[in-house]
Amino acid sequence: MNKSELIDAIAKESGLTKTDAGKALDAFTNVVKETLKSGGDITLVGFGSFVVAERAERQGLNPKTKEAITIPAARVPKFKPGKTLKDALLPAEEPAKKAPAKKAAKK
Repeated sequence: MNKSELIDAIAKESGLTKTDAGKALDAFTNVVKETLKSGGDITLVGFGSFVVAERAERQGLNPKTKEAITIPAARVPKFKPGKTLKDALLPAEEPAKKAPAKKAAKK
């Protein structure tokens, strides 16, 4: 799903116009970006959390020359899905089948 498809889906789900849905989506992404940039986290209970992770400096290889290069440390955004979102992606369980009734033993 690309951005315009997401805007269409938000508009349909919320009853907003596509213009208002686009503004809402842009506002959301800007708030997430600015919050993470300032070092904060955003937690949407049940959906997930947007956090900043520290990536340490490490060694890598230049794929063309095969020379060793140093990849600098960086701060990177990460999304950690919440339990409700994870559970929504699990396949639906089939209804439990009843075990056949046991026949009474004859005496």
